[in-house]
Formats: sequence, structure tokens, C-alpha cells
Amino acid sequence: MAAPNFRAPKGTRDILPPESGRRRAALDAFAEQAELAGFGEIMSPIFEDLGVFKRLGESTDVVTKEMFDFFDKGDPPQHLALRPELTASVCRGFAEHRPTPPWKVWYEGPQFRYEQPQAGRYRQFHQVGVETLGTDDPQADVDVIALGWNFYASLGLRQITLLLNSLGDPSCRPAYLEALRSYLTENYSSLSTQSRVTLERNPLRVLDSKRPEDGEIIAAAPLMVDFLTDETRDHFDAVCAGLDQLGIPYELSPRLVRGLDYYTRTTFEFVADALSTAQNAVGGGGRYDGLVEDLGGPATPGIGFALGLDRILLACDAEKVFATPEPVTKVFVVDVTGGNHALVICNSLRTAGIGADRTYDSRSMKAQMKVADRSGALLAAIIGEDEVASGEVTLRDLRGETGQRRVALGDLVSTVGRLLR
Repeated sequence: MAAPNFRAPKGTRDILPPESGRRRAALDAFAEQAELAGFGEIMSPIFEDLGVFKRLGESTDVVTKEMFDFFDKGDPPQHLALRPELTASVCRGFAEHRPTPPWKVWYEGPQFRYEQPQAGRYRQFHQVGVETLGTDDPQADVDVIALGWNFYASLGLRQITLLLNSLGDPSCRPAYLEALRSYLTENYSSLSTQSRVTLERNPLRVLDSKRPEDGEIIAAAPLMVDFLTDETRDHFDAVCAGLDQLGIPYELSPRLVRGLDYYTRTTFEFVADALSTAQNAVGGGGRYDGLVEDLGGPATPGIGFALGLDRILLACDAEKVFATPEPVTKVFVVDVTGGNHALVICNSLRTAGIGADRTYDSRSMKAQMKVADRSGALLAAIIGEDEVASGEVTLRDLRGETGQRRVALGDLVSTVGRLLR
């Protein structure tokens, strides 16, 4: 009987070196930006009670179609779900632990949604993000948006457009929703089949349709900005003024809605202009001033974003920036005496903070040098019977700039350190 030919599940993939190193470098770049801005890392469970994510909105595709949910083995069993996003988990954590506000946290990790895979979109995908809980100061909105903007810049991305809108709040949204529902109902026969269904659940979600038959209707729909109260308009104006003061360009996008129902007031999206596909958003977020309360906590305003790592790296490819980092391995040890010397030399170099690697299985000198060339190392440390007898190591420049030299074994670490500097 033939062994089964297992493959990664649909919508997932293995990320191998050196691409995995590039992703780790991007995550490290985000962590640096977040921590410079005063955010501490939060690590949340990959699965939660299903009810946590139902607070995202019963009319959203995430809740109705895309969650991976299951029952555990308890008695009675608990209905759980793999997290489709992290804001709800962070808000659940705030409601549970009640940290002192304002609470500023960043995160990174995999999310899971059952959707049709395409370029830059997977069923298991990686996001980075931040949340600020406990303040409704518009300057907190500006700080969050600026963090995302600075992260893209740190990767070398220059073709990013920031779209900005306000979705109002409970004091003004009902009147807008009524006007929008009335308008869409009048044009019901011209809407796509999918948007007719969406209209029954939440008319706001129709504005998110990218289907051609809905385009003209959406373009003429009422605008939320025309229904803002003085308070919500002042908040939005303050956000715009703050971005202007920081020199961060933005485009007002009065029909911008996000894919989750909890957003209020400030809403934004980052678009990669270098991506030619329709799916060119590389992140976004906004305010969600009622979510903590929905999860059992006190009334707590919040603002945050999530950025999709997969599509960000596609944008980097399109702009030809943020290449794969240089290999960590700087020295490749070639030992033709049996391998024990390679064991000791590699450990000495690594202990000194110098990346070192070697082969196994007593390969020939030629075979080991081929591996050394492929490793990306700058130097080869070669040890044979002659070197053992003299207590030396031959250092060869694999880039061909300085040739090779013999150095005493005891001086190897210091010599390598000096050459690398």
C-alpha cells in the first residue's frame, strides 16, 4: 500500500527559508515601530468562545460564512472558533483583566477565515496590529494611523494611499441608515443578487460591494458625512488636522466602510497603489467605541488597525523594496578530519554571536565547499590534517575579495569578528 501523499490544506502553505526570514524581519520592523510608540505586545489565544467573534456583527461575512468553528470535548461541549481577527480578542482581554487605560497593545499572529484563496489572501493568514483602549481623544486616532504609515515607510514602501472616512456614531448613524435603506430599496431591482441579501441584514454593507452592477447605485448613495452631528464632525476634523500637522497625506473617501460592523467614527484603509489587482488594501482599521461593552466590560472607547502581512510583502515585491535579508550565517566551517573540529569551532563562533554552520556525514572537501557557497556565508573556515597539526584554521573569503589566510585557532573568533566589521 502506497504511503499517503499529504499536502498543506487548501488556503494554507508552508513558508520556507529564506522567505520565512523575510517575514520575520517584517514582523521585527513592525514590533520596533509599535514599541517606539509606547505599545506593549499582547499574546491572545488562537481560539475563543464563538460568542466573542459574533460581536463582530451578525451581518458580516466573517460571522455568517467564514469562521472555522468547532465544539471541544467538554461536558457540556463549548462552541469555539479559530480567531478570524484579533480586535475582538484584545477587547475580551481588556474586559477580563481590566488594565489601567489608556491601554496600548500590539500583536502579530495567524488568523483564520474560510474564504476562496487568491493572491495575497489565504485561509490562514498573518496580521500585525495595534489597539488603544480607554480614550476617545482624536489625537489617539492620529497616533495609530501614523504608526501604520511609519511602518510602511520603514519597509521602503512609497506607493501607499491612506483613505479616510467617518462612520458616525449611535447619535447620527440611525438617521443615515434609514436614508440609505430607503435609497437602496428604491433601487432594489438594479442591485446585484448578493447586495439584495446584504440589504436585508445591513444596508451599510452594500457600500462595500465591488460588483460592477452595484457601482452606479453606490456612487449616488447618500453619504454619512452629510449626517454627522457637530460632535462627530469635530472629532473627524481634529483627526484630519492632526494628519495634516504630521505631513501624512490622505484622501477623503466618504463611501469607505470596513468589513466588520463594530466600527464607529474614524475609519481608514491603506491601499498599495503598486498592486494592480482589485484586492490592493494592505491594512486598515478605525474606532469601535462599543465593542468592549458588548464583551462584558465597561463602556470603553477604542481605536486600532490590522495590517495583512502577505499582501504587504506583495506590495514590497511590486515596488522592489524590502528584499530578503542577508543570511545570518557568516562563517561556514569545512572540516575534512571527521567533523569534531567543526563541532567545536561552530560552537565557539556562535557563542561569540557570529552565525556559523557546517555539514554532516563526513563529506568530501568539494561537497562541503559547494554547500558553503550556497549558504550565503562570507567566510569559510577550513580545517584539515595540516591545520590540526599546526593548530591553525584556513580562512577563505567566499566572495573572492581577500583570498585566504592561515590564523591560529585561538585567534579565529577575534579575526573573524574584525573581518566582518
